Amino acid sequence: MQFAGSHILSIAQFERPDVEHIFTVADRMQPYAHRKRVTKVLDGAILGNMFFEPSTRTRVSFGSAFNLLGGEVRETTGFESSAIAKGESLYDTARVLSGYSDVIVMRHPAEGSVAEFAAASRVPVLNGGDGSNEHPSQALLDLYTIRKELAGRGRGLEHLRIAMVGDLRYGRTVHSLCKLLGLFQGVQVVLVSPDELRMPGEIVEAMREAGLDVLESDQLEASIAHVDIVYSTRIQEERFQSQAEADLYRGRFRLNQSVYTANCEPNTVIMHPLPRDSRNNARELDDDLNDNPNLAIFRQTDNGVLVRMALFALVLDVADEVDRHARDVNWYTAGRF
Repeated sequence: MQFAGSHILSIAQFERPDVEHIFTVADRMQPYAHRKRVTKVLDGAILGNMFFEPSTRTRVSFGSAFNLLGGEVRETTGFESSAIAKGESLYDTARVLSGYSDVIVMRHPAEGSVAEFAAASRVPVLNGGDGSNEHPSQALLDLYTIRKELAGRGRGLEHLRIAMVGDLRYGRTVHSLCKLLGLFQGVQVVLVSPDELRMPGEIVEAMREAGLDVLESDQLEASIAHVDIVYSTRIQEERFQSQAEADLYRGRFRLNQSVYTANCEPNTVIMHPLPRDSRNNARELDDDLNDNPNLAIFRQTDNGVLVRMALFALVLDVADEVDRHARDVNWYTAGRF
């Protein structure tokens, strides 16, 4: 695809060479993300970070990525602090705020809302999550993490075996990741969920049409026995009609160290898009996994900054200029990263 000036709204935009190009640029961002070098390639540029749904990691990660490239961030969080609460349309909001920004990241609880906003925007828009639909940057950082984890074992992405566990109906991160995996050969995906929270049928069908080997199950232990990656997700309670309905499924599939030891291969990587639900009746990833070296959830969040830096650099067409606007720093604390 042509990155410069483009919106990033869906995984469907990418072919495999596009993904590999993003990852190559992300690799080059490491000294900047690790504070070993400073670049001002986006000096004077403004990111409009518009989050109309709760977010910690995604919002701060995008903001940090932009700051690390030398740009400035302006934020709107929640409907109540925006003109949308006064009845302003997405069209009007897009026309106004794209006049204040050079690029916009948007999260919104309604499916298709970010694409609607982007259609009226005068600057590139990146989808930070639209309802239960998609979360493209999360899928990219997830795959980037998988690539790095497997590379340490002398493996590539071909013939990957991955189990996705939990709320697959409403989990937008797994929706995007499943679409992304369709670009690679020999991938086996085991979808583990209660019957009521199964992956949407159209996504499963598209995966199979792309050549993925897809299995569906409601049995955790058997499903994680022979995989490279266990990708756990929380119950998306904000998508349910009531708290009581969400509570029916909370804690259904709990991965802890004893379950991991009894069922997983020794080097199986554990991933989660976060936040993990640490309440006693949930704990889809138990705290007793924190010392497991195969727990990659915090490496995922670090990788998210790299991938989002790459997306900004590509969309704003400065990927080849980053080093020219850089200098080494002397305040870097050795061993911090």
